[in-house]
Amino acid sequence: MKNKIKWTGLSSLALAALLVGCQGGGSVNFYGSEEWLAAGENVPATAAVLPESADYGTPVAVHDPSVFYDEDTEKYYAFGSHYAVASSPDLIQWTQEVSDGGFSMLYETGTFTHNGVTWPTALQDIVEAADAQSSINTTWAPDVMKINGQYYMYVSVTNAFGSGQSAIGRVSARDVMGPYSDGELIVNSVGSSSSQPNCIDPELFYDKEGTLWMVYGSFYGGIYIKQLDETGLPVEEGFGTLLWKGGGAGVEGPFIFYSAETDYYYLMVSEGSLSSNYNMRVVRSKNPDGPYTDITGANVAESYGHGNKLAGNYQWAGESISYAAQGHNSVIKTDGKYFVVYHTRYTVNSGHNLQVNQLYFNEAGWPVLSPNRYVGEEKGTVTAEELAGNYDVIVHTEGASQDFAKSVQYTLAADGTVTDAEGASAGSWTLKQNYYFEITLNSVTYRGVVAPAWCKYSAKGIYCMTATSDTGRAVWLNAAD
Repeated sequence: MKNKIKWTGLSSLALAALLVGCQGGGSVNFYGSEEWLAAGENVPATAAVLPESADYGTPVAVHDPSVFYDEDTEKYYAFGSHYAVASSPDLIQWTQEVSDGGFSMLYETGTFTHNGVTWPTALQDIVEAADAQSSINTTWAPDVMKINGQYYMYVSVTNAFGSGQSAIGRVSARDVMGPYSDGELIVNSVGSSSSQPNCIDPELFYDKEGTLWMVYGSFYGGIYIKQLDETGLPVEEGFGTLLWKGGGAGVEGPFIFYSAETDYYYLMVSEGSLSSNYNMRVVRSKNPDGPYTDITGANVAESYGHGNKLAGNYQWAGESISYAAQGHNSVIKTDGKYFVVYHTRYTVNSGHNLQVNQLYFNEAGWPVLSPNRYVGEEKGTVTAEELAGNYDVIVHTEGASQDFAKSVQYTLAADGTVTDAEGASAGSWTLKQNYYFEITLNSVTYRGVVAPAWCKYSAKGIYCMTATSDTGRAVWLNAAD
């Protein structure tokens, strides 16, 4: 099944029993007292095969992409801010369906003017609720959901850039690309204080029991969740439940997905400024409405500044361009694989393009992001002898830094030792069950996975590793031989 999965009839206890039964054995402990399924539950059954080529086609630009798989057209769609939309048959090559500003291609004919700006008539109630000013003439971070045979696009409008005076509503259509009409208001934060949520960036998901939820929010008010009924409207008034406390550099663009393999709900956000130091973060919970904790056990509803960092600004030594301010992602599961769909810039304050990377889970069930763009690769097992060699290694910064983490070369020997470019001892590494990977660099241990990938800057198929430390700091390795 693909995207927006509706889980029914399976309790968490039954699911846990099923998973333990399948794996054939007890549990092990990782990161202190946490009990987890036996290592190997997610180990591939076949050997890894390196990609032989890559063709991404023409780049597309969708800011704040929310991915949706449409069974009618058998395509993936990324809906973004400023009305932009792109589609793909395979998550590799994308076609720009609507460019920034092209609302006439999505909405039913008819416009109105508010504060000197022309809008689709379908958005009138939402725009007027937010009292959008003349400098802001766009919807932000839409999310599409098919409910009872009808397509609904949940959109947000704000009073001004960076304002907490915003509104979330929805429009409907009979086809995924519209035309959308019949706008209705869902929730708004006009007149609220900075300690309350900013009603922007909606995302809908079904929990494993089949209940529908909407997570939303941005910056200082934090991230909130509201339960919706079977028609996609709020069950009760109010803002709902706080999931992630606001403050600091700010978090926004929330996205929640459930993994049946780990029996956790994962909340992803982007932290920082959307044009300079954006970075992707993740926390998890046993319940859709929290509490959500990071790898250290910190509850992000109680204190700001936590969350495992999946990726920030970085640059490979062999590549001429850098990658900046990536984030405002969505996640989709298809054919047993998880994908992160996000936008990335190439320098601070530059333009952006859509990109897709595979998402994996380490032994403790924490997500780790592939360092490389998806080209159709399948995860598989490897041997230590196959992995031995030189690697470009990126240790991501810990905070919402605008600095670029740059790769440094290390050598991984088959005997488990790590040396730096001068040949000095730099740590150790090990391979577990021919899939799970652990490396210690500068006395910090990172746990993750090995995966095949296409390396853009060396233009060849390689092995890569992606892992996280016990403080939630990411490390990436690309084979350099």
